[in-house]
Amino acid sequence: MLTHQMSLLRLAALAVAVFAPVAVAAQNRLASSAEIDAYLAGIVRDTRIPGVVGLVVEADGIVYLGAFGRQDVRGGVPMATDTIFRLASMTKPVTSVAVMMLVQEGDLGLDDPVSQYLPAFEDKQVIETFNAADKTYTTRPAVTTMTIRHLLTHTSGLGYAFSNTTIAQLADDLTPGASVAGLPLLYDPGTRWTYSESTRVLGTLVEEVSGQPLDEFLAERIFVPLGMSDTFYRVPAPKASRVATLHRTTPDGLVEIPNPAEISSPVYGDGGLHSTAADYAKFIQLFLNDGRAPNGTRLLSEATVRLMGQNHTGSVRVELQPAALPEITEPFPLGAGRDTFGLGFQITGAHDDPLSRSPGSMSWAGAFNTEFWIDPERGAGGVLLMQYLPFYDATAIETLQGFERRVYQGLAD
Repeated sequence: MLTHQMSLLRLAALAVAVFAPVAVAAQNRLASSAEIDAYLAGIVRDTRIPGVVGLVVEADGIVYLGAFGRQDVRGGVPMATDTIFRLASMTKPVTSVAVMMLVQEGDLGLDDPVSQYLPAFEDKQVIETFNAADKTYTTRPAVTTMTIRHLLTHTSGLGYAFSNTTIAQLADDLTPGASVAGLPLLYDPGTRWTYSESTRVLGTLVEEVSGQPLDEFLAERIFVPLGMSDTFYRVPAPKASRVATLHRTTPDGLVEIPNPAEISSPVYGDGGLHSTAADYAKFIQLFLNDGRAPNGTRLLSEATVRLMGQNHTGSVRVELQPAALPEITEPFPLGAGRDTFGLGFQITGAHDDPLSRSPGSMSWAGAFNTEFWIDPERGAGGVLLMQYLPFYDATAIETLQGFERRVYQGLAD
């Protein structure tokens, strides 16, 4: 009987931990904090999302941080504010900063041909016709030369198998997991926007120009100066218990994938980092503080920060990307047809909704439904982290939009 009572007490304690916001050392000071708490707790209670961490940051520090649900459902581990997530493509803006460090130091030029540093990109061909029935195609020489700016803006002509049907078919003939950057281009560089392996190429470029492995460059030049002590490709063993498990969608619902004994990812420029909401907030603050780290160390010039947040695609708009592999992604992103792209970030286009990120905001996301934005006009940024597939799942996007509206309500109060 005593054992049964103790089990009930443990279950009750777990329920409180799962559905209540986790206490934060610094008191939340956003006016809508209580509303955000109630909203995110309700999301975990009423939807299939197993857990979520939300954060709002300003130039001088975090103004909201809350954790809800579980980071490990089978293990009964509550989500925590320091839970570590797989960032996937939220790695891309970090790699883009590394590239811009080399640009501002004169080691690279934005309009330099990629082939100047990576000869494999010399004389790229463009797919002119494609027969989906047998995957045959014809090509022609590219009219324009692929540049570093094209890579930073995803206008290079490269693609991804999960979000482009042509690349998906051609990738079937490649070794599983192999890069698709060696395939012919989808179009002439600079003429369209397609989400792609462009930033993986940029990671290789950083290694080639700097002479350092990418993970070492990012740690030395970005993570250590910013105090991002929980950001890495390979999670140190003592921190592995803090990593959220991944879930995937099946016809029967979400299925949890237990974490392996060693949690690591390949060192690529376009994905692979693990981090926490608070660590990524420090990256956001780099832009809210005009290129300076919290200790005042300058990592980027003010001019570079402004440059990265400007429209570099002109009249070319972000295009809606199809769900070529539906188990991995739904169509994305929000803002397609309106937004442009800067140097590593989607740039929010003109709108008149006061309860959403301002025009000119910078953002991107990760495949496991991790999202962030930086709003220079309002002097704030947000991070919302979940850990399940497919990317851009309708419930995940509704959660992001609801979170964002409550954030801006608080910023307006």
